[in-house]
Amino acid sequence: FDIDGTLVRTGGAGTRAMARAFEESCGLANAIDGITIAGNTDNLIVAEVLARTSLEPRADLTEAFKRSYIRSLTEELAAVPRRRGLLPGVVQRLERLAAARGVTTALLTGNFPETARIKLDHFGLWHYFAFGGFGGEAPDRAGLVEVALARGRAAGMPEVLPRDVVVIGDTPLDVACGRVNGARTLAVAT
Repeated sequence: FDIDGTLVRTGGAGTRAMARAFEESCGLANAIDGITIAGNTDNLIVAEVLARTSLEPRADLTEAFKRSYIRSLTEELAAVPRRRGLLPGVVQRLERLAAARGVTTALLTGNFPETARIKLDHFGLWHYFAFGGFGGEAPDRAGLVEVALARGRAAGMPEVLPRDVVVIGDTPLDVACGRVNGARTLAVAT
């Protein structure tokens, strides 16, 4: 599962937090203006912002951004009511999948692992997911399928081929990610 727009809506909390983090950590006001956020990975957003500036893409700068983003996201989500952000039917569907034999639910998201957990914890969904592939763990979203499958194997999941995976998301990039890997895709318009 993708997170934003598929499982939850944060009311713009993620975008506001990211903008705040770029300003706090890098001194860049309006850094994400004009950048496609939906379906993109956090690490590619950071790379695109830095490419538009004179700042070098250094590890210390990226870590400073992440720390600020994590703090800002936590603060921004505090104002988002849980019931309002959960998309219709998500909890019921996750409950059914959790009870289904031979099904493992995992994440395939452009969010950093830390921000994925913050979002899903806020909405009470983190416990439904055994593992995942997260932004920053592959050069782009398409590489996250293999990351998630490897993580599943490491967790003791039986061998699963990409054709046995269903990638569920709300953007064309989610669908493209599944297709390029030979996975089935389910596009949602929640």
